[in-house]
Amino acid sequence: MTPVELSRTVRRAVRRAVDSGELSVAVPERVVVTPPRPGGCGDYASNVALQLARPAGQPALRVAHVLRGHLLRADGIDDVSVTGPGFLNISLRGGDTHAAVLVERILRSGAAYGCVDHGGVEVGGSASTSHVVHLRAACEVRAVVVADVLARLLRAQGAAVSTSCAGEPSAAWGDVFGARLDSHGASTVPPGTDTVTVTVRPVPAPADPLPLGRDAGRWALLLPAGRDRPRISADPHLLQRESNPLFRVRYAHARTRALTRNAADLGFHAEPGGLSGAEAEALLGLLADYPRILGRAAGLRAPDVLARHLVGVADAVTPFLAGVLPVGEEKPSAAHRARLALAEAAGTVLAGGLSLLGIDAPDHL
Repeated sequence: MTPVELSRTVRRAVRRAVDSGELSVAVPERVVVTPPRPGGCGDYASNVALQLARPAGQPALRVAHVLRGHLLRADGIDDVSVTGPGFLNISLRGGDTHAAVLVERILRSGAAYGCVDHGGVEVGGSASTSHVVHLRAACEVRAVVVADVLARLLRAQGAAVSTSCAGEPSAAWGDVFGARLDSHGASTVPPGTDTVTVTVRPVPAPADPLPLGRDAGRWALLLPAGRDRPRISADPHLLQRESNPLFRVRYAHARTRALTRNAADLGFHAEPGGLSGAEAEALLGLLADYPRILGRAAGLRAPDVLARHLVGVADAVTPFLAGVLPVGEEKPSAAHRARLALAEAAGTVLAGGLSLLGIDAPDHL
């Protein structure tokens, strides 16, 4: 069971509790499940009971135990524990299976993992909306780049998007950064369209980022939160060292691709399967959380949320990669194939995330 499927299962449990009269609340449109935090247990956790407690007029612990009863009857769930003030900690049936299913889904979906297809069907993201989101950027390089990325993120979540700039943007912003908006001046959205207008006005760049080039320049503008001033300098954005977060992300991606080539030379390929160890669990948690991160970055109009998550994935996958390939005379085993599949899944997420930020993910670095 994938995180998206589990989210739907928990939502159905809420629906059953409402239908049976045990809870009197509006069923939420979406339920968030995440890897358990310190002190938790199981494969995933949800705070839905705490969210429903006030509207239900019941203590969160009571709500959690009601939902637990319905979840225990759901296919694919082995056990549910209630911890703290009312957190649901869910253990899936077949602990190794959920890892294999998640990895297989990422590899099958490719860059579309976490996005919504053109029919509005979830591939790990949120459902599409019927209105048009109009992004109106201030006439400043950072605002234009942020608007360009927000349009990518919103479209990846199934939204219809239009963009414009308050003035005429510099041609260099498009030539160097590839940031092009639909129009400048007045909006091109047809009159009568159901439109939500969002003004994009982050703290301006303190210096011209064009000398950094496309990839480093975009990263420098996107990594800080919109309320923070970006750092525009060659150090650290152009340095090929660990102090540069962009380098770590691209290096981690390139290493996953190198492992695929090396494995082919050794005569084996990736095959999702059971995984164990703290490093694998930490990485799986970050990959499972990626669809939620895309939805959060789009919803908050905050591409820095995605950029920081990619740094977390890169920092988690790098120590894991050392144990992927056989050593010495060791023969490739099912464990090696499963670890290679997880490494490839991490590379897929890194490449997909960088693409949404408008940044290249080279196979060689």
